Amino acid sequence: MSTGTDARIHDIGYRRYEGQRLGAMYARRSLFVHSLRGAFGLGRSARSKVLPIGLFVIMCAPAVVMVAVAMTVGMDELPIDYTSYGLFMQPIFGLYLALAAPQMVSLDLRYKTIPLYFSRPIERADYVIAKFAALTAALFLFIALPLVIAYAGGLLAELGFADQTTAFGRGLVATAVFAVLHAAIGLLIASLTPRRGFGVAAIIAVLTIPYFAVLSVMVVANEQGNPDAVGWLGLFSPGSLMEGFQAKFLGGETEFPDNIVPSDAAGVAYLLVTAALIALCYVLLTRRYRKAGL
Repeated sequence: MSTGTDARIHDIGYRRYEGQRLGAMYARRSLFVHSLRGAFGLGRSARSKVLPIGLFVIMCAPAVVMVAVAMTVGMDELPIDYTSYGLFMQPIFGLYLALAAPQMVSLDLRYKTIPLYFSRPIERADYVIAKFAALTAALFLFIALPLVIAYAGGLLAELGFADQTTAFGRGLVATAVFAVLHAAIGLLIASLTPRRGFGVAAIIAVLTIPYFAVLSVMVVANEQGNPDAVGWLGLFSPGSLMEGFQAKFLGGETEFPDNIVPSDAAGVAYLLVTAALIALCYVLLTRRYRKAGL
């Protein structure tokens, strides 16, 4: 049996940390950068980079082709308007969103790593803001970089500096609204399940099923001689909501029957519904993380 005289104090080399404590702002920024990099597979295995980088290359391909055609044939304008590019490539964009959103939040829920984030000097609202901002930035870059390619090509093809710059600016505005709305929807859906596959399937379903259902009803309404209803029907899916928004306020085109543009009253509704949908998704996402990880 040991006695008190056998007690020893060992110096294990522990040293008190006396360096700079960077605080919550640095933690938020680090989480944002980490999430943004992860959306493109950076910092992960080579296999994790294949799909996001591959989709981004496909996203850029039409812009490269447009530039090549414009410079070769001598066109007066690009075939696809800047404001319509994201809508034209909506299937590829939807696949990317379905991959990126679960990657940002579903895996944290599945592997129960959220308490580790909250052990640092950040709050749950900080986590939501960082993830929301990172996905918005990723979606914006996913569309904006092809627009930059098209813009540079348009200038090289001498399509007119003023016209191209104005159209490019409108395209960036449309892209920003498009990215914020879809980031809010995608993150909310992905946060509801720890299973990444379920999140992917749910996001694709939410983006595609309402869109094609709305377009079908639009065709019926237009054929029955009620074109005014077409603009209002666009409020009922994210894709058609963005089509009506950019057509009404940014001079873009739509896939609505006969290229119908929403009326002034419907245009106000598009603004209100877009803002309300973003705010609602954000509030629900914040509420979701009040108990997540406990």
